[in-house]
Amino acid sequence: MNTVVDTARRQKEQYAGDSDRPLGSYLATLAVYGTTTAALALLARRRGAAPRAVGLGDLALMTVTTHKLSRLMSKDPVTSPLRAPFTRYAGTGGPAELSEEVRGHGARHAVGELITCPFCMAQWVATAYAAGLVFAPEATRLAGATMTAVAGSDWLQLAYARLQQSAEG
Repeated sequence: MNTVVDTARRQKEQYAGDSDRPLGSYLATLAVYGTTTAALALLARRRGAAPRAVGLGDLALMTVTTHKLSRLMSKDPVTSPLRAPFTRYAGTGGPAELSEEVRGHGARHAVGELITCPFCMAQWVATAYAAGLVFAPEATRLAGATMTAVAGSDWLQLAYARLQQSAEG
């Protein structure tokens, strides 16, 4: 067992150098994701609920919902209390978005990186959405349509602001 631990430590040192990269915590995060996904797939199979395919309409809703919800969870001011234990406020980012710095070490740092990165959150959101299509398809489609409408509204708000700026300048 010590050989495995020593090898893992050497690999971490060779990979990270002087940087604090929580590889063990990343591995734990991957294990949680993999275990959860496998459990959901097994449950769906046992219930006979696994769909044969995802239709284009569902894929479109899933895509827009994943984009919007991952940004909402990782950048929105209203969801900052959920990120606060893992991050530090660093100012504003894009329109109606925050910029936050990850804090802590180990698992706290790894979770902070996950929840402040919309690209990272997208994997988890899309997986949850897919599970929703299996276990509660109507509610999932309603939530997806809601998030899609919010995303469309965001684009209209940005376009309106741009038009206002053009008219003033």
